[in-house]
Amino acid sequence: MNQPNSSLLKCRSALLLIRSALLLIRSVLLLIRSVLLLIRSVLLLTRSVLLLTRSVLLLTRSALLLIRSVLLLIRSVLLLIQILHYVSVFLQLNTFKTFPFCNFTRQKSILNQTLSANKMRKGLLFTFLSLTICLFGQKKPLSYYLPETVTYDKNIPTPEQFLGYQVGEQHVSHDQLVAYMRELDRLSDRITLEVVGRSYEYRPMMILTITSPENHRNVDKIKAEHAQLLDPSVSNNLDVSRMPIIVYQGHSIHGNEASGANAGLLAAYHWAAAQGKEVEETLQNVVILFDPSFNPDGLQRFSQWVNMHKGKNLVNDPSNREFSEVFPYGRTNHYWFDLNRDWLVQQQPESQGRVRIFHDWKPNILTDHHEQGSNATFFFQPGVPSRTNPYTPMKNQEMTGKIAAFHAKALDKIGSQYFTKENYDDFYYGKGSTYPDVQGCIGILFEQASSRGHAQRTSNGVLTFPFTIRNQLTTSFSTIEAAQALRIDLLNYQRDFYKSAKEDAAKDKVKAYVFGEKSDVTRLNRFVEMLQRNKIKVYELGQNYQNFEKGSAYVVPLEQMQYRLIKANFERYTEGFFKDSLFYDISTWTLPLAFNINLSTIDNTLPAGILGKEVTQGFAPVGDIAGNQKSAVGYVFEWTDYLAPQLLTALMNENLQAKVLTNASKVTTTEGDKKLSVGSIFIPVQNQLKSSDAIFDAIQNAAKKTNVKVYALKTGLATEGADLGSPSIVALKKPNVALLVGEGVTNNDAGEFWHLLDTRYDMQVTLLDITSTRWKLDAYTCVIMPDGTYSAAVAGRVKDYLANGGTVAAFGKAVKFLKTYDMCHVDFKSIKATPAAKNSRRPYNAVDEDEGKEQIRGAIFETETDLTHPLLYGYSQPKLPIFREERDFFEIPTNAYAAPLVYTSNPLLSGYLSAKNKELAKNAAAVVVSSVGTGRVIAMIDNPNFRAFWYGTNKLTANMVFFGSLINARTLEVAKAKD
Repeated sequence: MNQPNSSLLKCRSALLLIRSALLLIRSVLLLIRSVLLLIRSVLLLTRSVLLLTRSVLLLTRSALLLIRSVLLLIRSVLLLIQILHYVSVFLQLNTFKTFPFCNFTRQKSILNQTLSANKMRKGLLFTFLSLTICLFGQKKPLSYYLPETVTYDKNIPTPEQFLGYQVGEQHVSHDQLVAYMRELDRLSDRITLEVVGRSYEYRPMMILTITSPENHRNVDKIKAEHAQLLDPSVSNNLDVSRMPIIVYQGHSIHGNEASGANAGLLAAYHWAAAQGKEVEETLQNVVILFDPSFNPDGLQRFSQWVNMHKGKNLVNDPSNREFSEVFPYGRTNHYWFDLNRDWLVQQQPESQGRVRIFHDWKPNILTDHHEQGSNATFFFQPGVPSRTNPYTPMKNQEMTGKIAAFHAKALDKIGSQYFTKENYDDFYYGKGSTYPDVQGCIGILFEQASSRGHAQRTSNGVLTFPFTIRNQLTTSFSTIEAAQALRIDLLNYQRDFYKSAKEDAAKDKVKAYVFGEKSDVTRLNRFVEMLQRNKIKVYELGQNYQNFEKGSAYVVPLEQMQYRLIKANFERYTEGFFKDSLFYDISTWTLPLAFNINLSTIDNTLPAGILGKEVTQGFAPVGDIAGNQKSAVGYVFEWTDYLAPQLLTALMNENLQAKVLTNASKVTTTEGDKKLSVGSIFIPVQNQLKSSDAIFDAIQNAAKKTNVKVYALKTGLATEGADLGSPSIVALKKPNVALLVGEGVTNNDAGEFWHLLDTRYDMQVTLLDITSTRWKLDAYTCVIMPDGTYSAAVAGRVKDYLANGGTVAAFGKAVKFLKTYDMCHVDFKSIKATPAAKNSRRPYNAVDEDEGKEQIRGAIFETETDLTHPLLYGYSQPKLPIFREERDFFEIPTNAYAAPLVYTSNPLLSGYLSAKNKELAKNAAAVVVSSVGTGRVIAMIDNPNFRAFWYGTNKLTANMVFFGSLINARTLEVAKAKD
């Protein structure tokens, strides 16, 4: 009975088991389905996000398309307005012969006739033109630059018609500039062109005289009458109301500040072609001396750079190569001189040409068109009032302010930003804007923010080349407007300037300066010639006075036209002279100190007979072999004359062996006994490659080009000191000089070394680019490292060169570079910092002034000389003035012989110097010579060739080159032992 039940139970269990298995399978399937549904949900969510993103993008695109449509609509409306305008023009003129877009001259004429009748239409058209120019490029119509109220002579070609491109599209090269100026001279009776000199690269330096045809016919009379304005004895008789005013306009003295020269194209065209009564009246009242390019070589270098890097599509990224010139940059002339620092001393041919024109005319206004940093705006003078040179009358600054009002009005009219009375000053008389101030003229500096190419992004927006040109041109025109409006005031000011100068001279206790130099005729002559170029009257000393001897000394009386300029050049500037402790340029330039010329004053009255004959001509070389005598022994000459290195170079180039006296001697010559100081040169006759006759001819020909007197020896036996066969008379090796140049090196300093050695000593100089890897130093007898920054690769080569006995002359930051690599054993002086006082807070905006007054901005220091040291050969005085611009001073070295030049205990001779720097300078070493391997490093912070007018220290460079390797190893500073 139980068995069936058991079977049923078993069946039931089996069914339940099957059902459980099915349920399990269903559960698994449901789980799989859940996972699939989850994956689908994630996919749907991702799709939703993507759709949302796409919607946002589509919405953004739609918005952009809407904005573009609105802009296109506006453009279409403006185009329609222009079309309607031109249709109205055609209907009014009843002619379709010339379509305006094809002829800018015709277009401008049409616009002048129509726009004057409708101011609203004029505004709309100007807006349209501005917009289309921004959209389609850099080319501007002439109406962008030139006044629209003036018509122009069609027979005078516009710059675009002559050059093939519009001003501002391309940087004009100097040859193109010259060609266009010659064409204006040929076609216009308002212009005459004169070539006043040539640059080192033989480019012409031009002056255009621009005035009315009537004034051109009477130009000599106008010039002569204007000269009388400067003579107080006759100037009262002149009726200035009848006299034209003289304006000198100069452009781009820094070649890479090119907006000035390019604006000159348009200014010259305007004055040649502009028509109308107003223009004719201006040219009748004004004589414009127009220099389109103060710096031909620099302008050519820069225009080549920016034009070769300009693309079809202008790139305004400041990082673009167009805005990053390579060494030596376009700012300078051929020898890398800053020509705007050369007006006073005129050591470069470009300066000598323009200053000659300045003095021929003595203008009433001189403008100097420059550029400044790209993120600035536009500057015009007056400059910082407290930094005006005290020899400049206050009336000068008043007149400058009156002229400035015309510039402001003109720039306001075109909406350009500007500033005055900041950053720039009128202290150093060696700049174009200040040189005129000490001569009855008003110097005006213009500084336009530079595009440094064709268009550059700046903090003020994209700065375009045409915009910079327009500002320069605008102020060029406002200058002429001011000159005409203030003509009588400016002529009267110039007359009064020279009257008051005569009165001040009469009151001055000092009546004359006496100066002379017995041992160095060349240096003395060069000083006199520089004074003459500045129209300073110089007289021979008529009789012996104090330590000055007739025949080797001169007199400059103060009662003459250039009284103020004489005072500014001869006087030492002391603390009481300065109203400010900041300087845009140098704080002193006392020229007798620069030339190391002995100077004295004559006070109260001039002694009778003290003034000899006025010096009116230059100096011919007087060098020769004394007595024209030959020698079988040899020839000697002293190292004292400035051109002695030139003579030695010439003789070495003739393959003549030369020796130097390291001890003083007294020898017998065909002219009698002759004392020879250390550094004197001996040329033996025997053991040379030339015959005795050929040696005589070579020495005589070379000496005649200098002022060096060469003496023929009768015997090699000295009457005092070493005989001429002594071991102390050392054979010289012909110098082979390498000058390191290139990116990082201060190009002005490098150029000054190059200029000295090349043009004054006639030496070959190899310029080694420090960025190149191709050069080695083994072949050079002396390596010059000017101020600058150098790489580790240069350090390695220099170290190898020194290890093998080379001689390195290092200056400025190059000394620190060598010290960093253990190649220069100098220590720098420092002052211990004192704890700040509790109430030592300073105003935030005083930081520039506080830091600036601790700089050394060109001061003159006195040094003590070791005249027995090879670096001082040729010097005869125990003290030597040195110019410096750096704050770094050397400690006295451990080796007592290693510092041949040391600052005195009270070294400041002239210029501004803070109390801290005075303490640093006291008894510091000016030159230290140290050893590295078998070589030597001559370390000097100061630049002995500063701006080519520091004749007094040039010989230090010559001595480094000729005698540096002779310096006794026992006198060299060595590395200090490490702890």
